[in-house]
Amino acid sequence: MRKMNSPPKSPLILLSAGEASGDQHAASLFLELKKLIPDVKAIGMGGARMREAGVDIRYDSTSIAVIGTVEVIKHYGEIKRALELMKTLAAQEKPDLLICVDYKEFNFRLAKAAKAAGVKVLFYVSPQVWAWRPGRVKKYGEAVDHMAVIFPFEVPFYEAHQIPVTYVGHPLAGKAAPTLSKAEALQAFGLVGQGPVIGLLPGSRANEIKRLFPVILQAVELLARRFPDARFVLNQASSVSTQTLADYAAHCPVPIKAVQGRNDDVLQCCDAVITVSGTATLEVALAGVPMAIIYKVAPLTYWLGRWLISINFIGLPNILAGKGVVREFIQHEASADPIAAEIARIVEDPAYAGRIKQDLREVKALLGAGGGSAKLAGLAAEMLGIQAEDRRPPPHA
Repeated sequence: MRKMNSPPKSPLILLSAGEASGDQHAASLFLELKKLIPDVKAIGMGGARMREAGVDIRYDSTSIAVIGTVEVIKHYGEIKRALELMKTLAAQEKPDLLICVDYKEFNFRLAKAAKAAGVKVLFYVSPQVWAWRPGRVKKYGEAVDHMAVIFPFEVPFYEAHQIPVTYVGHPLAGKAAPTLSKAEALQAFGLVGQGPVIGLLPGSRANEIKRLFPVILQAVELLARRFPDARFVLNQASSVSTQTLADYAAHCPVPIKAVQGRNDDVLQCCDAVITVSGTATLEVALAGVPMAIIYKVAPLTYWLGRWLISINFIGLPNILAGKGVVREFIQHEASADPIAAEIARIVEDPAYAGRIKQDLREVKALLGAGGGSAKLAGLAAEMLGIQAEDRRPPPHA
């Protein structure tokens, strides 16, 4: 009788995601990786999406999902505790691979520590050093083994610095798939009517909600006066509690329907959207809905950013297109009157809205056909030195 080989050891992945979009991307990655390597295990930092995907969450990242220099300083103690825990996991659990998802400064420090401990590092959703600090790319190259990028224009940037890089595509590309028809969605969400449907995306971080949701609500009041039959629907991020939103909206006289976890169905109902900057802007772009992008941080953060940033736009659709496809309202411009005026123009001027929709179709084409999470999973398996067929059980004698 032939002696059977011992089954291979189950690989262990350490995942690090620090905000809602990263949590979503990491969850999609892990689900795809399990298709290739069914016995793969994962531990790390993240949120509800990763937990649902089967990741053993050792630190819930909700409390440290902040943006901006001043905000990071305010949460420094909590962020430091999270970082020390993740460094300890890298050193003691001896994962076969660390996958860092966005959250650049935190994950850069974690990657350095893990690399020093002998752990392979894959960085997913490349830090935008090409925009903020091009001179720092060498340091990232020393801290990671491979960079997985989501935009095609990032590849030559890293190749020029001899950093191993793979373009896997954006994780949202190809995923815009409503489960209901538009008529069904309007009915399901209580949005049936004659006036425009205006979507609201106030963000996934506590400090975004604090700075920008009141401005959005002020714009809603102005729009409700201009369009008495308008309906307003809010895409609620999984990291934001219903009570938090209700507390801010308590003094707004305009009814707003909040929907969680149904972004694609909600967006197809919208004629225009007010959204904070970030991944959400690409979700809106992929849905083909004209939008106004708003961005506001602490004055010191903005002042530093003006000195460091080397691109002309904040919104990802505009960065991808290389031009102002949609209007951006940044810092002092992020106020109710101009935001409401832009949404009103989108609603009232079909030619203007049509030009935006055409440009958004081009942005969608630039993002590719999709499959980014599956491609990343293949890259991770490759870095683990594992082929899918290696995970098959040994044959019977």
